[in-house]
Parts: sequence; structure tokens; C-alpha cells
Amino acid sequence: MAEAAAAAAKPAKDGDQEELREGMARILKKGNDVFYNEAQVTNRDLSVAVLRQFLPQLAQEKAEGKLRKPGQAQKDKRQAKKAAAKAAAQDEPAQPAQAGARVLEGLAASGLRSIRYALELDGVSRIDANDLDPAVVESMRANIALNGPGVAARVVPACSDARLLMLQNPEAYDAIDLDPYGTPAHFLDSALQAVAEGGLLAVTATDMAVLCGNSGEVCWTKYGSYPIHRPYCHEAAVRILLACLESHANRYKRYIVPLLSVHMDFYIRVFVRVFTSAAEIKASASKQAYVWQSQGCDSWWLQPVGQQQQKGSSVKHMPAHGPAVPSNRCPESGAAFLMGGPIWARPLHDQAWVAGLLQQMDQESGRYAQHARLKGILTSVLEELPDVPLYYNVHDMCRTVRCTPPRAEQLRSALINAGFRVSGSHANPLALKTDAPPKVVWDIIRCWVKLHPIKPPEPNSYPAAILSKEIETEADFRKAAGAVPESVKAGVKRFVQNPAFWGPKARHGRPLKPEQQKQQQAQAEQRRTRQQQQQQEGQGAAAAAADSDSSGGAAAGGSNGSAAAAAAAAVEDAAAEQQQQQGEAAAAAAADGDDLLSMLYDKEDGEAERPPKKARKVPAAAAAAGSS
Repeated sequence: MAEAAAAAAKPAKDGDQEELREGMARILKKGNDVFYNEAQVTNRDLSVAVLRQFLPQLAQEKAEGKLRKPGQAQKDKRQAKKAAAKAAAQDEPAQPAQAGARVLEGLAASGLRSIRYALELDGVSRIDANDLDPAVVESMRANIALNGPGVAARVVPACSDARLLMLQNPEAYDAIDLDPYGTPAHFLDSALQAVAEGGLLAVTATDMAVLCGNSGEVCWTKYGSYPIHRPYCHEAAVRILLACLESHANRYKRYIVPLLSVHMDFYIRVFVRVFTSAAEIKASASKQAYVWQSQGCDSWWLQPVGQQQQKGSSVKHMPAHGPAVPSNRCPESGAAFLMGGPIWARPLHDQAWVAGLLQQMDQESGRYAQHARLKGILTSVLEELPDVPLYYNVHDMCRTVRCTPPRAEQLRSALINAGFRVSGSHANPLALKTDAPPKVVWDIIRCWVKLHPIKPPEPNSYPAAILSKEIETEADFRKAAGAVPESVKAGVKRFVQNPAFWGPKARHGRPLKPEQQKQQQAQAEQRRTRQQQQQQEGQGAAAAAADSDSSGGAAAGGSNGSAAAAAAAAVEDAAAEQQQQQGEAAAAAAADGDDLLSMLYDKEDGEAERPPKKARKVPAAAAAAGSS
């Protein structure tokens, strides 16, 4: 029995394959044959948690009949009648409707995510794990078999174009997960047709250079929106993806309701529900806006695409009034404007739903290796102003006028004392969300400069134009209630550092660069060390069980079973210990990582030590406009 326990505890290998564990799942990996990125454990942990929260809610709504589309009852009766007639003609009993949710992972690669869904989710009857590469699908089949017959009964591997698979199954999936390498743009149209009424669509986009404005023309062709490369670009990227989803959904009389939309690491991830209503999609234009961005400073304005007017019990939809900017030149710097968008201008999250998600994750913290990091992200999400799109980066604003930035607490207090709301953002530790207009924000900066004089800026520069404006709102920097977020008072780490080696990976099948090979070897060595420790502990436990068995003699008739049980327990303990080590690593990162915002509340930031941005000259026309 000791040998059997040792074999069970030993990682399964084929050639130079290594066995990886994540959550309750195991997979085999060999080089870069199948795409696997350890950094995406945060993404996968969050996806598991979201589905654990969402699927019971969906089942309850279905049971209460809340998810029927207009005319759905008659359609269901016709379909039931046809099915009964077909069964009678074939002399077969009608098949009952399948219980449980049906989930699709459109680009499954190793199948790790689907296997985790099968092992860690309740109420799921079938998971379709699809990939286009036949070799990858064979590897996926091996990983499914590695996790036992229970997983094999629920996870159905498929080798197909994800777009074709979704088009062949209209409104068939209660949840669809799309996590492509790069842009998801070409999957969105078919995905929005394949998700069931009220179902969940989870989408990842990793083409952040495109979405953040480095290649604006490419973003326009893929997402139908023009990005602007400014400090708020990561939140704008999330809003561009949501606007694109809404646009695709409207073509089929459908619309989206975001549950959670976040920027993490090198990608964005959105979770939206999809509903059908010909009346509701008329309001789509009023949910989106263009962005007017000053070229001389960080001022920006939103221009809604449409508006709604209530007349009695009826609602009239019409174009929005404009322009949103006060003149054809920035009133602060005198510079011209850039116009970007359209972007999603409604809330990014359902904050009540996110609060329930965070509570559930705290109760099951041992289930998630990245609990500490996800807790920080969700805590920041809950503290955001839900109805204020985009944000300022005060350090960038102060760099523009070449002054030392105030502490976050001081700036927040000035805005609160002026009668405005303020919050941070999960997308940037230095972000400042506020419903104050740009004029008020710049007035506070001008007051700060008056209290902390600087070297006079160059004449006819943007800083000179900004600082020359008359102050209309006098700043009161005395500490205000609400200036320090509750999470800072509670000591919650909101921006947790990642372990080493985390970031984007090469597409599977491509030869790795030398530095990528070194990185992968270092990661493999770390995993191998952990597995060897677990193997030795398993062997020790199995040997102890065998010794106990032999010393017991015939008096212990069930000793063989006891030894087997002990060996199995040793294997389970080894897996549990690895999960605990992953959680401890994340917690250590949380303890060691600097929470940048909380640091800003404790001491002056070192931003002033950086070399100041060179003042930009104001064009003659802009100078004339600014002086007038």
C-alpha cells in the first residue's frame, strides 16, 4: 500500500510533461505546446467566484418565471407540442428538459478553466470546452481524464471555430466565457446570440495597447470606438468594450447589464447579463457618450450620444444636446480638443451584486489562491462613484503645472468641502473620481500653487495659461469627513503586488525567446520544488500507514483499507497544502506590497523628485483664445 500511495502522490509525467495544480484541478503541461499563463489564476479565481454567485441566482429566477421574453410562453408551448409529436411518431417517451446550467468556454486551450468549473461549481449540467487546434483538444482530453470520471461526465471537449459553435446553438448557454489571446472583437456577435435570456457573458481583452489609444485606428476598426491615450485610458478601455458589446447586442433586440467590469494587470475583464427587449434597446444611445479631451491639460467633458425625455407615461428618445464643451478651445489651457468614443457612460458594476460577491469570497477565502488580491480589487470597486465615468490623475495634473502634488486626503477634503463627491478607482491607485467640473478641480490646484509657490512657468505655455486663470472656487484643505476611504481606515490592501514572472505570455506553439525560456524554467523549478515536498510528505504518511498495518497483524482485519484511506488522505492533504501555499503567497504579496493610495494618506509623495515635464508652448491662436 505504501507503493500505491507514493504513486498517487507523485505528479503524473509523460516525457518532460509536468503536472500543474490550480484550485481543485490538475493539468499536464509540456513547454509551450498548449497556452497556459499562471498569471491568469486571478482571472480564473474571479470567474469561478462570479459563477458561484450567479448560477444559483439564475436558477431561482428561472424557477420564478422571471426570465421569459415577450411571447416566450407561447413559443415554449409550441416547442413542447412538437417534441411530444416527434416522440410519439418514433414511439419514444419525450425527453425531459435537462436540469442545471449549460456553460461554454469558447477558447479552452488546456481546459483548466472548464475543469475548475466542473469541480468547483454546483448546478452545472454540461460544460462545452472548445478549441480550434486539434492538438490542443487532444491535450485537453488528457487533462479531463486526469481529473476523473466526474469531470469527464460534465466537460465535453469540442474542436471547432468558436463562432460557428455559438451560431449553431442560439440562446443555448446560461454562461459563456471568452478569454482569447488578444482581442475578443470577432467573437462578440455570435456570443451575444448564443447566450440564453438573462445569461452571463464573461469576456477578456488583452489588446490593451489598442484599447488605450496607442493604435486608435485599429481600435476603431475592431471595437467601433476611438480611444484617447490619457491617464484614464484603462477605465476607458473597459467602457469601450462595454459599448461594443451593447452595439452588437442591439442588432438582435438585446441589451447588456454589467455586473462587474474591471481592469487587472495587462487585461480587462467584464461580466454582463444579456436580456431581450425591443423597447429597452431604444435607450442604448443615451447610455453612451463621446469624450472631449483638452490637448493642453487633463480637462475632459462627456458628450452624450442620445437622451430620453419623459412625457407622462411615455418616453421619447432623441439626440442629445451639445456641444458639451464651453467653447471651441479649452477654457483652462486654450488648447484645441480631441474627440474620442463612443464609450459606455452608465455604471460599470452592480455594486449591490458585487457586495454579495465579496461577502461570499470572504466566507470561502480558502478556495481562492488570489483571494487577497481579488478582495482589494472588489473593495475598490465598491468605493467607486458608480455614476461618474473616467477619472483624473492628480499627479499628472500637478506635473502639467510643475508643482508638488498634495496628499490625497487634502485634495479629497478640498473637493468635499466645496460640495462635491469624490472617490478612487480600482483601475489606478492614483485615480480621482469626482462629479466636480474641470474648472473646480483646476481651481483647487491653483489654490494649492498659491500656498506652495513654484518657479514661474514659461510665458505663452500651457502651465502659464492655466495658472493665470482667476480662482472662482476657493479651496478649503481642512480635513473633511469621508476624505479617507473606509478601506484605508480598515487597513485593506487594495493594490496588491503580483508574484514575480507574471505578465503576458507567448501564443501557444510559438518558439520561446531566451528570456521567456529562463522565466518558464524558473517557474517550473518553483512548482517542481513544491511537488517534491508534497510527494515526500505523501510517501512518509503512506509508510507510516503501512507500518501501522504490519504491526497490527491479524487483529486489524480492515488494516489494508485503513492504509489505503491513509494514503488517499495523504494525497488529498498534499493537494490542500499546495492550495494553502498559493493562498499564503498571495497573502504575503498583499502584506509586502505597497498600497499606493494608503501611502499617500500617510506622507508626502515623492512625485516632486521626478524631473518636471517640460512646459509646452501654446500656439499663437490658442494663446489669443486663452487671453480672451
